[in-house]
Amino acid sequence: MKLRCIACGTIYPADKIRYTCDCGNLLSVERDTFPTSTKLFDDRRASRRSIDQSGVWRFREAVLDIDDAEIVTHPEGSTRLYERDGILFKHEGENPTGSFKDRGMTVAVTQAVRLGATAIACASTGNTSASLAAYAAQAGLRALVFIPAGKVAAGKLAQTLAYGATCLAVRGDFDAAMSLVRQACDRLGIYLVNSINPFRIEGQKTIVWELLQDLEWNAPDWIVVPAGNLGNTSAFGKALAEAHAAGWITKMPRIASIQASGANPFFRSYREKFAQRHRVTAETIASAIRIGDPVSYEKAVAAIRDTNGVVAEVSDEELMAAKRDIDRMGIGCEPASATTLAGVRKLKLTGQIVCVLTGHVLKDPDAILKNVPAEQMIEIDPTIDAVERAVKSLP
Repeated sequence: MKLRCIACGTIYPADKIRYTCDCGNLLSVERDTFPTSTKLFDDRRASRRSIDQSGVWRFREAVLDIDDAEIVTHPEGSTRLYERDGILFKHEGENPTGSFKDRGMTVAVTQAVRLGATAIACASTGNTSASLAAYAAQAGLRALVFIPAGKVAAGKLAQTLAYGATCLAVRGDFDAAMSLVRQACDRLGIYLVNSINPFRIEGQKTIVWELLQDLEWNAPDWIVVPAGNLGNTSAFGKALAEAHAAGWITKMPRIASIQASGANPFFRSYREKFAQRHRVTAETIASAIRIGDPVSYEKAVAAIRDTNGVVAEVSDEELMAAKRDIDRMGIGCEPASATTLAGVRKLKLTGQIVCVLTGHVLKDPDAILKNVPAEQMIEIDPTIDAVERAVKSLP
């Protein structure tokens, strides 16, 4: 196993702390051998071992070269694939801390322990910080999170604090927090676990492998994903390329990467055929993807090109309408996740479609409570007559 620069191809050892190449570009984890059969992964689904029940470490030979005893797992993954109205929803909100971040975090924290780190850090809009805090607590590491002050949903902030992390609320947006945490990790010798860390991507790519396994290795036509910092778009592209090259699947699904229109730098670049990289001041109700300068941009561009994918934007009104529909399906999700269904509708996608829901419905309760229809929340006197009037007033 080694690290390779995605631009110049320089090779670095995987047992040293490094996030980027000397040329400034991102690194990718690569291995000399790769499993060519999925039988072992399928057999592990019947195992009672925690490591095999993990939807990440079930695929460990293709994730990280490490002894089983060194792995830090809750376990994560093994999320459900729901079907509603002809569309499949892979619900990553069913992970231990309520978001897909646990898949990348189990690998990043395992690598941190392996390298002898005593503290880990991230910048976060909420989900990464909650996941980092939980895995740091399990591994006995100090946890430091940089969050944009006043811009993190209460549910996510509460999780982060409950697990014992120290929060630094930065007077600025996510991108300011990201810049600051990178400087802090370099100066203070703290291990960085944002998606710029290539081992995070190794965990997140198992979302795709597990949904392919759910479908008995019959690839869908489309995999639709919310797009913020672009870690998932990057991970999905890598997962599909590896699965196709290994012969796990016979066709390549297309990736649809969906942004909120108020935080749409990737869409702007896509619209110009990636002729230039855009940066924006992000503002959207979907706090999980409220990011204006995504760090995984280059990898995500490659993922869209390699899968003949597309990038779209949806308005807050469109994503909240989609969220209400997903919630009414009995599934539920946080606002960022609903960009997927909104994107399917906007792009008018056809064929077999898998929407990846990245966060639990309770991650951002304020987004729900601020948009409850008046007829759904009715205050009454404590009498049966008041109940009858309320019921009869319903549409």
